[in-house]
Amino acid sequence: MEEDEIEQNETEENEEVEKLSSDFEYKDIKDLPGVGSTIASKIRNAGYQDIIALATANPMALVEACGIGEPTARKIVAEAREASKMNFMSGLEFEDKRRTVQRISTGSETLNILLGGGIETQSITECYGEYGSGKSQIAFQLAVDVQLPLDKGGLEGHAIWIDTEGTFRPARIEQLAAVKGLDPKQALQNIKIGRAYSSDHQVLLVDKIPELVNSDPKIRLIVVDSMMALFRAEYIGRGTLADRQQKVNVVLHTLQRLADRFNIAVYITNQVMSRPDVMFGDPTAAVGGHIIGHVATYRIYLRKGRKGSRVAKLVDSPSLPEGEASFEITSNGIADVDEEKKK
Repeated sequence: MEEDEIEQNETEENEEVEKLSSDFEYKDIKDLPGVGSTIASKIRNAGYQDIIALATANPMALVEACGIGEPTARKIVAEAREASKMNFMSGLEFEDKRRTVQRISTGSETLNILLGGGIETQSITECYGEYGSGKSQIAFQLAVDVQLPLDKGGLEGHAIWIDTEGTFRPARIEQLAAVKGLDPKQALQNIKIGRAYSSDHQVLLVDKIPELVNSDPKIRLIVVDSMMALFRAEYIGRGTLADRQQKVNVVLHTLQRLADRFNIAVYITNQVMSRPDVMFGDPTAAVGGHIIGHVATYRIYLRKGRKGSRVAKLVDSPSLPEGEASFEITSNGIADVDEEKKK
């Protein structure tokens, strides 16, 4: 009898989550009044892939990018804003929306606790640290764990991976999937890989994500590994800094809109640099300046610890206190540190 009641409660909770998640359903641009296939094609070619992107667009930018008249552009943007219900809501209504937030396990219980339960959907989580600190390994683990059932720390979902440094390794995914009891080949099939060869290519891949989500609603994780590598390599010198930061800002806000719209978790890795003006303490700082710091919901600094372990420091969060957690990287994936290594 108790099992029946538990099953009934779980069914009701799932139905409620599905109801609250309805705002994240993809709506086609062609559904807007006055937008035919020709104009819709022009809008998509200009980089506006969904209604939310249109609703937050500047009408004059739409005129320039799509070659349509100003009155038409203003009408389209107004219709998009009406369709996306971009209005104020009460704190209680917002609290209901927050109930749709879910989390993906990192594989380490201590790291999960530090993050309030795991990597959060509707948010951008940034991990930065030196080479070999574990940024990409966490990404591999998340890309597998997101496919697990809810009771095992997953979301029964799929992933998108934008690789800017050529670090994605199918063999690692297969290895981690086998450990978790998943079919290795199917786990790979559930991850869409985009290899970016320039910063412009990276922007293009991000712009194409709504199309992928529309064709595969099970996508629940976006990985960008790494966020700043190509921008850092292409924009050299202080004279290019403003242009670089503007483009990075656009990409980050696009990712945040995707996270909000489709209830997706966004995990980005970032490189670091040494600050010569820091005389005491750790001079390591994330690349990208304040732009990433202001947009990322959670910021985690990774460094190497004792006996091969890794230390994650939660640098910034809107609701969680600063803290640290130790974990280790094994052939089986991310795990809690063995008690012997803590001594």
